[in-house]
Amino acid sequence: MLIFLPLERLSFQHKQKIFRQEFLIDLLYYFLNSLLPKLLLVLPLSILAWAAHRLEPIGIYAGVSTLSVGTRLLLAILVGEFGTYWGHRWMHELPVLWRFHAIHHSAKEMDWLVNTRAHPLDMFFTRLCGLLPLYLMGLAQPTANTGDIVPLLYVVVGTIWSFFVHANVRWRFGWLERLIASPAFHHWHHTNDDPAHFDKNYAAIFPWVDKVFGTFYLPKHQWPSQYGIDDSVAPSLVGQLLHPLIQPKSNSKSYVYVDEQKM
Repeated sequence: MLIFLPLERLSFQHKQKIFRQEFLIDLLYYFLNSLLPKLLLVLPLSILAWAAHRLEPIGIYAGVSTLSVGTRLLLAILVGEFGTYWGHRWMHELPVLWRFHAIHHSAKEMDWLVNTRAHPLDMFFTRLCGLLPLYLMGLAQPTANTGDIVPLLYVVVGTIWSFFVHANVRWRFGWLERLIASPAFHHWHHTNDDPAHFDKNYAAIFPWVDKVFGTFYLPKHQWPSQYGIDDSVAPSLVGQLLHPLIQPKSNSKSYVYVDEQKM
């Protein structure tokens, strides 16, 4: 808050109140998602590390362990970006996952706090997809006898940048926007202007990953005029947490809709 509130006051793209509509519920998500997804990750990552101890490819992990922390962190960010990209893309393309991810996209005003407006199982899945390649390639040193700081730094860097690209700031990076994600890049991911622009810009940090997979969209001098999704989500935190779990199965992607009177 000390960082982003002043930035959004001094360099806003859309004029809006600090305590906008749904600010409180997003604040509750902030505290919930600062803890719960991490607890959910403990078991699968522990199993993965345990398996890596016993199935280590000959010499691969030993060689990676000789790299400096800085080198491994850079490689981790690069490798994790591909995992995160596909985890995020699957959240949009698979109806069962979209039920959870639609909560994040239901925000009609963008600011830094929207970053943590997400179902905990949504954050768990995308973070697992990002961390999985790190463990498989030995960048998280799964065969070491002590903890490793690289996964922690990877998550910290990704989290801070994610807050930044959601922020309501009008900063553009010029030609660098094709190399590193800006707020404009990610704001177009949340657009509700034109269906032709939906399902673009899945990358967390490197837009060129979207270029590789054909999902890049970033006009030079334009910003979305509106955000969100057409259908409604439950106005309460409890309703949003429960609805994806009880929503009937569908064979096609659909937005979350809740009739509060029937809950």
